Amino acid sequence: MTWGWTGVRGTWTGPDADASMRAMADHGVNWTALAYAALQQTPISTEIPFDEAPTVTDDEIVHAIRAAHDLGLKVCLKPVVNVADGAWRAHIGFFDRDVPGEPTWGEWFASYTAFIVHAARLAEAEGCEMLCIGCEMVRADAREAEWRALVAEVREVYSGPITYNCDKYQEDRLTWWDAVDVISSSGYYPIDEWDEQLDRIAPVVAASGKPFFFMEAGCPSRTGSPARPNDWALPGEPSGAEQLRYYRAMYEAIGRRDWVAGTMLWDWPARLYAEADAAGNDDYCPYGKPAGAYLRDTYLELREKASA
Repeated sequence: MTWGWTGVRGTWTGPDADASMRAMADHGVNWTALAYAALQQTPISTEIPFDEAPTVTDDEIVHAIRAAHDLGLKVCLKPVVNVADGAWRAHIGFFDRDVPGEPTWGEWFASYTAFIVHAARLAEAEGCEMLCIGCEMVRADAREAEWRALVAEVREVYSGPITYNCDKYQEDRLTWWDAVDVISSSGYYPIDEWDEQLDRIAPVVAASGKPFFFMEAGCPSRTGSPARPNDWALPGEPSGAEQLRYYRAMYEAIGRRDWVAGTMLWDWPARLYAEADAAGNDDYCPYGKPAGAYLRDTYLELREKASA
């Protein structure tokens, strides 16, 4: 389960944050992605001021890692770049060839590498079990040489497994999967597409020889969301039944593919709503909803089978 998004400064410590993480652990979760964002101003900005607000501080990140480890959770540290003007990070991009006076991929990757390597140092110092070096960077995905150079720098300071979280439908488009240790993607596939998309991804995983899991997957508890699970703003009424229907279909399809190593569900906030308000909550978090009980039972059953 992903915890703490978007990593707003001041929200990752204190009683509310600790209670939220305990509630998540109580759902049978055994891994968490601690996901936080640094903001660049526009899709063509080249500076990523990751040490400035609203991004969580290093102390908050360390606190969250230690809190997760104290609860017996394995941690994937997941630093992400977002765009302050509201553009999706997938649209961050520059000219293919450098042009004098225009921002360049080289300038951006220099700033992005500093951000990711800083996170890698924290992950190493705190014993994080995995590091995710990027999320849904669709336009940047084609910059193979820059990503390989970034991975090489990360490996200088972090000894654990490295993954990259490609966007949905992009698993068969990346050319540098061999550079990372684990393939992962955002599996926000419509409820009736799971078998089709898993069949498309399977040859990629087989050819790579790498483990694969869904670094993100999930569905809001909202009418219409099973058909468009990636649309967090889709109009609709709160519906725990719709969220449950989606998860049942997703895990039934995944359960027929032994090459899928797991799911890192989206998402669990650092400040959790009251359980009494769950029926009126239409976001991704399953806390207090039918999907929460289903996930707890499913996770615990899988863990019992794994230990048998």
